[in-house]
Amino acid sequence: MGDQAAPESGFCRQHVAVLDAGAREWVLRRSPLPRVLGPEGISANLLPLGPGRALVEEGGAGPAARTWFTQDGGRSWRAGEQRTVGTTPEIPEGAVLATDCADPAEALPDACERDRLVVVSPRDGRRRALARVPLLGAHPRPQGQPEPDGSWWVSGTDPLSGRAAVAFSRDGGRGWTVSRLPSPAVDPGWYTAVAVGKDAVYAAEMGDLKGGEPVKNPMRALHRSVDGGRTWQRMWTTGPSEQPRTLLGLPVPGPGGRVEIGAELSGHRSADGGRTFVRLDDGSHHTRRTPLGLLRESSRCRYALTADGVRWSEFQLACDDPGRG
Repeated sequence: MGDQAAPESGFCRQHVAVLDAGAREWVLRRSPLPRVLGPEGISANLLPLGPGRALVEEGGAGPAARTWFTQDGGRSWRAGEQRTVGTTPEIPEGAVLATDCADPAEALPDACERDRLVVVSPRDGRRRALARVPLLGAHPRPQGQPEPDGSWWVSGTDPLSGRAAVAFSRDGGRGWTVSRLPSPAVDPGWYTAVAVGKDAVYAAEMGDLKGGEPVKNPMRALHRSVDGGRTWQRMWTTGPSEQPRTLLGLPVPGPGGRVEIGAELSGHRSADGGRTFVRLDDGSHHTRRTPLGLLRESSRCRYALTADGVRWSEFQLACDDPGRG
């Protein structure tokens, strides 16, 4: 938001929103990011790492990009960098699972031939390579947060067939189970977005579609597992016109075969595990996993959280005068 102390300066100051334990309202605290001219903008990423702990990453790619770690709810920050140091045998509680380039070492994303899984530590905000990883091709894509049952998920390609596959760990990354998806396509596509519900696991396979109008976030198929991700059934195969054809973030699983898809133009709901969908009236939503549940963002500054895929708690966060920086 704009620097109210010097509004004529054109500078923007960044903040982080913090909800302290036991507090009833969010508060804004100063971000460690540098002050920039409003027209220049700034890119950054915020990683929650447990109670009072978080990491702010500078938007620039590469191991030399700056980071700032807090362990007191944003009251103070310690500077660091994104470089990976050492290894870790497991993913501790509060950590985030990410990737960096293993070959060539420390290469930028466009030049990377092989990625590796790394753990962002809640103890110090440093990145460490995970010792045991699933075999999912050269570019595995992890989901940064664990699912409600404690499982960690990574998507990629089956090394034998080259088709889309996922892997899960239920022991903090010490061991992995890989399963291939019954994909409608031969090529592996982009990645797979997984969401674990109480009754089933849903895996949305993302990638280019054949036929129909081009879309930005194409969903090729929706798969469902009722045995924790060991075997899968393809429930929805995306065609050239029938909706949904896109997915923003994660599918939202609910009880009894209920699942919702936040698409680009509207939301869609299924009551039969993804075989059929009806269009919703409340528009599209981007959904992501957080430690508090699935977080839905529908419009500027308006969010909602759910733990069961049915009941949503709506709130407004970090809004200010839209005319400011």
